[in-house]
Amino acid sequence: MLKQEELRTEIICGRQFTPEEILEIRETVRLFPKLSQTELAFTICENLFWYAPNGKHKIESCRELLKKLEARQWITLPANRYPGHCNKEKQSQVELKAEPEICGTVLELGTIELEPVRGREKIQLWNQYVDSYHQLGYKRPFGAHQRYFIWSSSPEKRRLGCMLFSASAWALAERDRWIGWSKEEKSQRLHLIVNNTRYLIFPWVKVKNLASKALSLAARQVRVDFLERYGYEPVVLETFVDTEHYKGTCYKAANWVLLGETAGRGRMDRYKQYLSSPKQIYMYPLRRDFRAILRGESGDAK
Repeated sequence: MLKQEELRTEIICGRQFTPEEILEIRETVRLFPKLSQTELAFTICENLFWYAPNGKHKIESCRELLKKLEARQWITLPANRYPGHCNKEKQSQVELKAEPEICGTVLELGTIELEPVRGREKIQLWNQYVDSYHQLGYKRPFGAHQRYFIWSSSPEKRRLGCMLFSASAWALAERDRWIGWSKEEKSQRLHLIVNNTRYLIFPWVKVKNLASKALSLAARQVRVDFLERYGYEPVVLETFVDTEHYKGTCYKAANWVLLGETAGRGRMDRYKQYLSSPKQIYMYPLRRDFRAILRGESGDAK
């Protein structure tokens, strides 16, 4: 097994990597064996803040780095799903039409369902809805992730909104105190927490309690979909609420726990270099024994 003391800081693919960063890359590859090589490259670039001068992730350089590490037998990459070209995610060109207003109560909408978004056309459509109507727009998710469309069944089947669950934040002191885990335990099991990174109820949908209803459905469905897609079940959900624009009402109504505020740093910032505005932190345990699992005290810990 490769140990930190066996490594040294060195320049690979034009970037200097510390022993800690090499071990982090190895851990990312180990934790997410079902991600494609391109998805792994996006995840690693995001974690290490590896950007080109134009602000875009250095995906090709990162893919080359991964090949070099595999040649040294430090990692084992998944098979390339798209030989000969990079699997770039293109935005859909479908024109989004104005929708008639939807009003009433949740009960009047019949059955509310979450549809896991799969397939290129549906993913592109989801991306465009979020880019068009969410305040933060669309940003490619990194790490393990799952998109959802929210649907109603009555009086006719209609889309009501979008949700995204993806990789959790590293730098989150309030959460880490709440869990009570060590840095080593966090590095091994951070993937068991997933973040509700995007949540959009379409602006023409005016239905009270719909947002909290969809969150309740997600609390059950995310575990199933992550197990099917990535081979493990998350044990906690998290999210951040920008109180300059939102009140977090739906999270409170769905019984999420308000822990406090972020420190005003970037979501993966370990070094206090990337400032952002503070956000409220909400958490939702999916299992009663989540702390024991995250701290490695349970037989279910992976």
